[in-house]
Amino acid sequence: MRVLQFPLIKITGCFVFGLLLAHNTKPPFSVALIALIISFIAVVITYTIPRKTIVPKKYFGVATFLAAFLIGVFTFVSNNQTRNKLHYIHFISSQKKNYTATITLKEKLKNTVVNNRYVAQMITLNGKESFGKVLLNIKKDQSVSNIEIGSTLKIEGYFYKNRSPNNPNQFDYGSYLENRQIYGQFYTSASDIKLNSVADKSIAYYASLWRNRIIKNLEKNHFHKSELTVVIALLLGQQQDISPEVVKDYQYAGAVHVLSVSGLHVGFILLFITYLLKPFPNSRTGSILKLIIVITFLWAFGILAGLAPSVVRSVTMFSFVAVGMYLRRSINIYNTLAVSALLILLFQPSFLFDVGFQLSYVALYFIVWLQPFLASAWNPKYKIVSYFWDIITVSFAAQIGTLPMSIYYFHQFPGLFFVTNIVILPGMSLILGLGVIVMFLAALDWVWMPLLKALEWSIFILNKIIAWVASFENFVFKDIPLNYFSMWGLYLVIFSSFIWMKKPSYRKFIVTLFALIILQIIAILIKYSNEKAEEFIVFNKQRTSIFTERIGNKVTVFTSENFENNTNSNLVLKSYLVANYCSIQKKKTIPNLLYFKNKKILVIDSSGAYLEKERPDILLLINSPKINLDRVFQNWKPLKVVVDASNYKSYCRAWKATCEKEKIPFHDTAEKGFFKL
Repeated sequence: MRVLQFPLIKITGCFVFGLLLAHNTKPPFSVALIALIISFIAVVITYTIPRKTIVPKKYFGVATFLAAFLIGVFTFVSNNQTRNKLHYIHFISSQKKNYTATITLKEKLKNTVVNNRYVAQMITLNGKESFGKVLLNIKKDQSVSNIEIGSTLKIEGYFYKNRSPNNPNQFDYGSYLENRQIYGQFYTSASDIKLNSVADKSIAYYASLWRNRIIKNLEKNHFHKSELTVVIALLLGQQQDISPEVVKDYQYAGAVHVLSVSGLHVGFILLFITYLLKPFPNSRTGSILKLIIVITFLWAFGILAGLAPSVVRSVTMFSFVAVGMYLRRSINIYNTLAVSALLILLFQPSFLFDVGFQLSYVALYFIVWLQPFLASAWNPKYKIVSYFWDIITVSFAAQIGTLPMSIYYFHQFPGLFFVTNIVILPGMSLILGLGVIVMFLAALDWVWMPLLKALEWSIFILNKIIAWVASFENFVFKDIPLNYFSMWGLYLVIFSSFIWMKKPSYRKFIVTLFALIILQIIAILIKYSNEKAEEFIVFNKQRTSIFTERIGNKVTVFTSENFENNTNSNLVLKSYLVANYCSIQKKKTIPNLLYFKNKKILVIDSSGAYLEKERPDILLLINSPKINLDRVFQNWKPLKVVVDASNYKSYCRAWKATCEKEKIPFHDTAEKGFFKL
């Protein structure tokens, strides 16, 4: 591929591989540092040795790529805050315990039904100096409104370390938080919070003040709430208050990227500011002045939008584009992408594991690489037709590129994405233009009603179009199973196929066939593995018992509730079924005795009745039975006792103490997550 001929692409690739290796192996800091120093010495030696010596000059390139790789390793390791002994993770026990902390709010997150949520920076914990980002959950209270970003709080509550998912194949929220350097969650209530009068006046503090000022001015002028939440997401990067129904419509319509500030928004800001700066002279001094103004506005917009990964990526990339525009230098887009990614990951290596960051770069790469080829398939005579043809080809290029990754992460695909983009993209320039002007005026405490109403109606029409497209649910393909290896096999087929189609040759055709064979081998291995799989799982679900027995790709569900009419139970099982290419064949009520392979499982429910003559391998307690385990263990002792989340916590604690006394392994799904045989 010609793309790989650019040195910056290779250097960035080596750097990314270094981040991935460090993420998976967690090497010691000293080892990473020593390896990096040795690589730098190798670079210097291979560069300074004369050309006529025995060492070829190509070794300088190898040393450079190795150094880039080790810089990636060192960057990841050095950004791991838990290395510091003052990090709060070293002061937190695994037991439930009350803590007192002083924290500063850094970012507002989307609220849950029960809690207001923030990302906060730890200052002290139980009176000791500490640091680190923590997820703060404040129980909702009508007497307390949203607290300003930058506020310093003294709080009391319970602290929990991140934990693995409660049920199999669920989204690993703990890993997601750790990739953002958040290693625990603090739960408190409004009555246990004391607000410090001195705020931490950082950039985030002032950005939050300006956002709140804009929002309050729009609310004061009766901007309709459902449209306002979309405007705030479009232009201020804040999606916390968008209703789940609106988000669902945008997802089903294939337009969820519109709700997050990305290249579309930042690119428009660049064009808009460039248009306003046309009166400036085109002299060298004028160009430098325009460049400074443009970059200042781009980063000011990025800060106002919260500096999310997609925002940072877009602002960084378009800053390089602006440099090329105003210094009259040609910018290679592949190098621009590589440099922007490299700079971002040098300062925030955890962004590499952000799904939005991954999807945005993949989409951009495919637009640059594939869209010209798709567009060349037809040359319309009329400009208006050509305009819409470009929209279609850009949309298809982005969707082809993100298809495997989107299915892998979300297991669904919007079939009408091209219809959505044809309809809404032409109007986005109008919406964004109006939005920028209205937001700027609102920041100055002045709102011109004709512009405000024009923006409100534009968003109203946009939402209606999105809802109409999303109403065709038959075109939304859901629950598509795709594992990690299948995703990469699919990418291999996509790349090899389009490389062959761009410039057909026998060798490229053979490579494409080989890629297809690899994908088929992956599919065969998955099918073989699934057919051989046998497992029994006790799921973790509050106030309900759900077990599954899987033989191959057929699953039998045992449950204590009306499974047919319970959506929550379906959601608990859904990720497991999709990830393992399974389907439910039978649904049964829970019996007192279950057999799985050579294991006998005795179930005792709320009735407390059990078969005394049985000698089970596993004792399973559900629905809080009133039994004395000491008396039960006098007759027989199981190999393991398992309790699920349908039991009272006080009962579980008593049973756990009894099992510890009798040295019988105890598994509580509320603490350890699902149980699997």
